[in-house]
Formats: sequence, structure tokens, C-alpha cells
Amino acid sequence: MGGVTVLVASYAGAASAPAHLRLTGLLDKLPGEKLVRRDAVVFADPGEAVAAAKALREAAAGVPAGELLRIAVHTGLAQGPAVRHAEQLLEIAEPGQTLLTATVAVASDAVDRGIHRLKDLGSPERIFELTSTTGRLRSLDQVPNNLPVMFTSFVGRQTQLAALRTQLSGNRLVTLIGPGGSGKTRLAAQVAAQLVERWPDGVWWVDLATVTDSAQIPEAVAAAVGVMVEAGDRLLIGQLRARRMLLCLDNCEQIIDGVAEFVLAVQSSCPEVSILATSREPLDLPAEAVWRVPALAPDEAIALFTERAGTELPESEKAIRSICVRLDGMPLALELAAAWVRTLTPEQIDAGLDDRFGLLTRNTRGVAARQQTLAASIDWSHDLLDEDERRVFRRLAVFAGGFTLDAARAVCDTNGVLEVFARLVDKSLVVAEDGRYRLLETIREYAVRRLEEAGEVELARDLHLDHYLAVAEAAEPLLDSDRDDWRALIEPDRENYRAALEHGLSAKDPDRGRRLAAALRWLWNLQATGYEGIGYLRRAIERAPDDRTLLQARLLYGYATVADTVDPFGYDAAGRGLELATELRDDRLRSLFLALIAVGKFFTDFQEAWEVAAEGRRLAEGIGDDHARNANIALQCVLLALWDRHDELRPLLELVAEGLITSGERGIASTVLTVWSESLASTGELDKAVEVAEQALAAAEPLADFHRVGTARGQLATLLTRTGRLAEAREVMRPLLDLAETAGAVVPNLGQVMGLISYWSREYDAAVEWMARDTAPDSPLAQTFAPAMLLPTVAAALRAGGREAEASEVLHRAVASARRYNLPRILADALDQLGRSLIADQPDKAAEYLHEALTLRVDHGLRTYVVESLESLALLAIHTNRTADAARLATAAAHARERFGYAVGRPVLPTSEEPPLALDEAVAYARRTRGARGRPSTGWASLTPTEEQVVALAVEGLSNPEIGARLYMSRGTVKTHLAHVYAKLGVANRTELASLKRT
Repeated sequence: MGGVTVLVASYAGAASAPAHLRLTGLLDKLPGEKLVRRDAVVFADPGEAVAAAKALREAAAGVPAGELLRIAVHTGLAQGPAVRHAEQLLEIAEPGQTLLTATVAVASDAVDRGIHRLKDLGSPERIFELTSTTGRLRSLDQVPNNLPVMFTSFVGRQTQLAALRTQLSGNRLVTLIGPGGSGKTRLAAQVAAQLVERWPDGVWWVDLATVTDSAQIPEAVAAAVGVMVEAGDRLLIGQLRARRMLLCLDNCEQIIDGVAEFVLAVQSSCPEVSILATSREPLDLPAEAVWRVPALAPDEAIALFTERAGTELPESEKAIRSICVRLDGMPLALELAAAWVRTLTPEQIDAGLDDRFGLLTRNTRGVAARQQTLAASIDWSHDLLDEDERRVFRRLAVFAGGFTLDAARAVCDTNGVLEVFARLVDKSLVVAEDGRYRLLETIREYAVRRLEEAGEVELARDLHLDHYLAVAEAAEPLLDSDRDDWRALIEPDRENYRAALEHGLSAKDPDRGRRLAAALRWLWNLQATGYEGIGYLRRAIERAPDDRTLLQARLLYGYATVADTVDPFGYDAAGRGLELATELRDDRLRSLFLALIAVGKFFTDFQEAWEVAAEGRRLAEGIGDDHARNANIALQCVLLALWDRHDELRPLLELVAEGLITSGERGIASTVLTVWSESLASTGELDKAVEVAEQALAAAEPLADFHRVGTARGQLATLLTRTGRLAEAREVMRPLLDLAETAGAVVPNLGQVMGLISYWSREYDAAVEWMARDTAPDSPLAQTFAPAMLLPTVAAALRAGGREAEASEVLHRAVASARRYNLPRILADALDQLGRSLIADQPDKAAEYLHEALTLRVDHGLRTYVVESLESLALLAIHTNRTADAARLATAAAHARERFGYAVGRPVLPTSEEPPLALDEAVAYARRTRGARGRPSTGWASLTPTEEQVVALAVEGLSNPEIGARLYMSRGTVKTHLAHVYAKLGVANRTELASLKRT
């Protein structure tokens, strides 16, 4: 016959680990295909399998414990079912036996051992033995039983079987409960079959599905066991008293009280009778072990669907997985769906599940009517409910996802909801999980139909909206005091809030929906759901476009807050909101809006952003609102870090960081900690910087928002790169790389960080490629400061790759942009690279650039990068034959690198045997030994080219802002340059400067 033949082998009883290793070695020598993690081998031909079984038996005879070996061989149409059937055959074999099914025996000279039932509960079948032994077969026929014949195979649930075997070992009453179609009957029958030898007086199956009168229970049990019966249970119990047996009572739910009475009587009088029951609710008896039947695991559900479909469908794996998820892993529903494969593709079945109760039907002979359609299976449970239970059940349909008991009380609006609700949980119509509750999706859709039939849909949705609106508005104060608590309260009901928003915003009077949207504004900063959130908030705003109330202002604030990370330029919510808040004289909202407006200005005009944030801070401090103050200060911290004004930055960081963390404002806290870590890294505290970056990531991760998490991971990876831990840096970025590749997400700073890692890994072309998107002239951020942050690394990669001309162009672009936005560190990086590139051909010009870079780094406290300036000046000194100077500078730089932990970019330079100069001493030394080509420290000759440009424009009469606009630098930078000029020339103001210039 066709198909596959499977050989399985194992030891009977306990065997040592070495014995199992020997068996593995023997199986590996067989010619077939060895299955992973199974003692099984697959063959294309039954004859080959039989020959392999003989060879294995002969080989086993020559090794210790070989006499314990059992072998089973079976041919089937598909590998999965064939392996399982062979394993069931192996279960009935004794030590030394080699058993074959009839599908294999035709290819051998095996001995007929008669008709036997395997423990998979299939029909009896003829079994053969390859070598005749006197041992019996441990089939179901060796113990009295009436276990039902199952016409389909048992798939999966090995974990549940093991757990139930343990339960039955320690409990005389075990009840399997679950909704209709969850597989209670099949699971109970399978565990009973596996344990049949434990009860010498038999395992007896009693189907109570058709019993409608409790008085008929003893009669049904007596008929199953094969004993006499009379009215009542006295005679029956008398006959069972001395027996050691298992009673399996299936489908107890419709006569639950009568079954409980009967079981109690049996337990009291028959000490060796165990009972395994299936029901949609517990019997509620003392010492009852209640075991809820779970849904099939995803892989088990897929295996069941595929096997029942009767064919492998690899091209439809995605559709099959979707079917399994939508059907909650419910076996009956999966079997009904799989039956359609003869008519529909899995993709069509998946689409058809929008009407699952119409699709999931069958008319199979021999199957109870309640199991022929999914609706009929649930009808069976619904018909057993009383009127209060039915009312509560259908009202629960309005919930999306899980819900709390308080929510159920609010929506069901019925006296004694708690008691009714508890009964629905017991009847397996409601699933209880860790203090929350839910309906399986299939059960929920059935309840929706019942809710529609009762005409209560609108009422239930209104009650649902009222409850969640009340919860959300009551929780709003937590947004200022403890956002972690707010998140813990609101996040679990995200699906319910979505449903409530849809209902509220679609209503004729949208007021409740608009209030809910305003109360939930921070929800959309979690789980990367910003676009969804601004969709709801935009709808809420536009349902009352002319509204000039506080509610409209709060909605505009919510929109602007969420749009900050996903669509900052798409809709001027902050500007409109500020206008309205000013009109309403609400200083708190005005301050919050100013912080958001400042964020918008931040991309194009740092100084204006600073001034707007400063105004917002003043307003917040005037009313004593720390939350609004911190929002404005956070942006000021970012600006001070970019301007490298670290002495001013640190006090602000200390002022706001702790409060942001303790209040659970994780988004802003993560930003502030990231800024702090960068400041520490720049000023010579790299180890501490890494610690703070890890804190920033820890603050961001619970938000599960890849914008904030991405920024924090990028900062940590950047610092790990600077400290030479490149492999760790890549590992930190791996989740973001996977997100970008699989989901197409635009992860912030991904190109910058990966470009930096690639550059220091000497993957220069990759570095340029990573940063190309964000530095391109047509980039969405091309007209902002962002490209400037990447350009020095791009230039370094180009230079390292031999592309000097391109690098020079990029560096001049970086210098212009860094001057325009007043980015001292970036400007110094670009000038330093320009200087290095000119050492060989224009050493004088190189010295100008290198000393300007050094001055910038010293003046702004960039101690980590002063190291690079010392190394650059050492390279210049080597070129100008000042070897001793080069060695002293290089030695000081190496010592500082070790102290700071700054590992990357270490050039090979000659060092001195002298004790290393301290960093400040090395800077002073570099300036003193500038040489004949160098610039003096005072007088007109001491001015840098940039300072000369500033002086010329100042003498013309231009103001600081006008000079800044002309030279692409901030007014603060102009002021700094003038201060240096005054010091070098010995003048106090512009008037004296102009007078000196004229002379």
C-alpha cells in the first residue's frame, strides 16, 4: 500500500540512561529517516521496515537491557497519524515483542495475535507479532471496559493527559469542565484508556446526555457496568461496594444535582470506586478535583485541523493559523471547519468565519445532534440556563476582550449579579483568569445573537460606555501622580475602551464619547498605537468643531501629545489648543500647550523653542504645577545638551528626573535620562553614562512604544560602541532591527546608531548606507538639525573608505549646519576631521581647524572629546617634526582614554616614558607649543577665522541675531565668540572694539 511505514521502539519499564543512549545509537544505524526527538524511524516501504525491525532485534540481543526492548511497526497514509498509531501499538507490547499492524504484516511472516483494541480508542484491529512470544498483549481487552469507539485519532494534549493521570492518582473524584465543543469527552475517554490497568474490575463509560430524569442515573450506570438494578441506587451501590473500578460519567450538566447526589452516595459507600466526570459546570462536592479543559495550544490546533482536513496544506499555513486563533483552539469548531476543506480553501474558510454559526455545521451519521453544528453545541448549554443567567450571559456579549466583575455588574444591571455570574463561570460559559473574566470569541458571538434577539444591544452598549467613562475619568488624577498605576488600571481594558469610544463617538449625542477620548489621551502613547489614538481624538474634536469649552481644549491637548511622536506636523492641535486655553484662562493647559509648541519649534529654531519653553515653565511655576513645569524643562534639557551647556544642564536634570520617574511619566523620564547619559558621556563619565542609559531604557520599556524604546536602546548602543563593546551594542539593537525588517517600522535614530556601530566595526560602506536616508537632501528631516548629528560619522566613513572628495564636501556641510544650529560638539567633530584631512597638504590650515575644535571642546566641557583633539594635534606635531610634543600629547590622550573608558578611535601614536600630563595640563601644553606656525594668545593675530567674521559684522553694526542669521549660528554662539574676542583684544564692548578696529 502507499503512505509511510513507521518503526518505533522503547524499553518496557525503567531503563538506565546508558541503555537509552545505546538504543539511540542502534536506531541511528537503521536505513530509514530518524525523526527528531522521537525513537522513531520512517520508511517508504513496509518490507524495509520489517527487515529493519529484525536487524534492530538482533542488535539489541547483544547489548545490556536489550531483552527489555519493545518494537512496533505500522503503515499509514500520513506521517503524523502513523507515528501516533505506532506508539499506541507499542504501548500494548511486552518486553521482547515486535508487533505489527495488519497494514505491515502482509510484508512479513508474522504470527497472528488476534483482534485487539489499542488505547487510542479506535476500533478493534488485528495485531501480528514478528517473533512468537508467550507474553500477553496489554490491550484494552485485558481489562473489563466499555470505553467508546472513537472514529478519529486523538491529537495533542499530552501535557493535559499527564496532569489528569496525576489527578486521578490522588483523587477519587475528578470533574473535567469546559464549554461545549472543548473536547471534554475525548480527553476523559483517552485518560481512562491510558489508565485502564489501574482498575481490575473495569473502566465503565456512562453517557448521560439523553438522561433527563435524575431517577434514571442508577439505571444508566447499572446498564453500563452490567449489574442488576432496581428503583433507587441501593442495590446498585451494594453491588459496587467491593469493586475496584472507574466510573466515567459523561455529560452531567443537564441533571447536575442528581449526578452530585449519586456520586456522593457512591463515594460514601464504595471506597475503591473512582469517578471521572465531564460537565459544563462542577458537581460542587467535597474533595472534588475540578479540572478546566483548556483550549488546544496553537500547534496542536493546527495539527488537529490539518489531520481532520486529510491533507497537508503548507501554502495555506497563515490562513490555517488564523482559523485556529479565531476559533479559540476549540476542537469541535476546528473539526467542523476542517470538514469544509473538501469544498473550500482554508483562505475561504477563514473569510467565512465572519458568519461562523452558518459555516460550522455538518450532518454526520452517528454524531449527537448537539455536536453537528457549533450553534447547537452552545444551544445545549444555553437551554440549561435560568432566565437571570440568560440575561447576564447575553449582556456580557458587549465586552471586548476581558473584563472585571465590577464591569459585569455595571453592564448586566440585574439583582444578584455576583451569584449569577459565578454560576456562568461554573457552567463554563465564562472563563475566569487571574481576577478577570472573558468569553471565548465563539461563545461571545453566540451571546451577541442572543442580545440582538432580545433587543438589548443599544442598552448594553450604553451601560458599557457609562461604566468605562466613569472608570477613565476617576483615574485621570493618576496621570499627574502615578502613571504606572494609571497604566495598570486602564491598559488591561484597552479593547473595551476601543469599543466604548466607537459607540460614544458614533452616537447622536457624542458628549460621552468625547469625554472618554479626552480621559484616555495617554493610552495611545503605549504599545505604539499613536496613529489609532490621533484617529479617535480627531474624530472627537470634529464631532463638535465649534466647541469652545475646556473639553475641546483637553481633546486638542490629547491630540497634540500623541501626535508629538507620530505626526508632529500633521495638524496644528497645539496652536489651536493654546489659543483656546488662553481664551479660557487655564494656565495649566497653556503651559502644557507651550511645551508642545516648543517641541514643534525645536526641529527648526532652537532659540525660539527655548523661549517658548521658558514661557511655559514660568506659567507652570506661577501656579505650582510640577507636571507642566517638568514638561517644559525636559525640552530645555534637550536644548542645553545640544548646545553643550552642561554646567547649566545638570541642575535642571537633577530638578526634574526623580519626579518624572516617581510619577510614572516614563516617556519624558526616558528622554531626560537619555539626555543625562549623553551629557555624562561627553564630559568624561562614560561608565556612569552607560548606567544612566540603562535606566532610561528601563523607564521606557513598559510603554512598549518603539519610538521611546528605540531612542533609549539607540542611546545605550551608542555608549556601548564608544566604550568598545561593539558586540553588546549590536545585541541591544537586535530587537529594533527585527522590528524594522519584519514590521517595516521607522525606528528613531536607527540609521545613526547602526551607522556608528558599522563605522567602528570598519564596515565603512555599510556605515554610509545606514545614514544615507537621514542625511539625503530630500530627507523629511533635511531642513532640521538632525542630519548635522550624522554628518561627521558619514564623513569619517567616507574618508576611511578612500572617498576623500566626498568626505570634504560632507564636512563643510556639517560645519555650516552645526554653526547654524549652534551644535558645539558636532562642529568640533567636523573641524577636527577637516584639520586631520589637511595635515599633509596644508598644515597651517589644519592647525587653525584643530585648535578651533580644541577650543570648542574645552570651552564646553567636552572632556571625552578633548582626547581626540590631543591625538589630532599629536598627528600634526609628527608631521611638523615635533616628535617630543607628539609623544607627550599622545601619552596624555592615552591616559585620559583609560580613565574615561573611551575605547574606540584610538590611533597608533608614539608615547613618552614620562609621567602622563593631566588632561588640563595637556591642553595648556598643546596651546603653548603651537609653534611658529601657531597663532598667539592675544591680539588681532590670535583671532580665529570665525571670530574675524563676527568682528567684521559687529563693526558694521549688525546685532547678535543678525550676525547669527548671516553666519548660521545662534545669538548665544555669537555672544560667546564676542566674549572671546573681547578677552583676546583687551576691550570691554562693541564701541571699544570698533574703535580698535579703525586704528
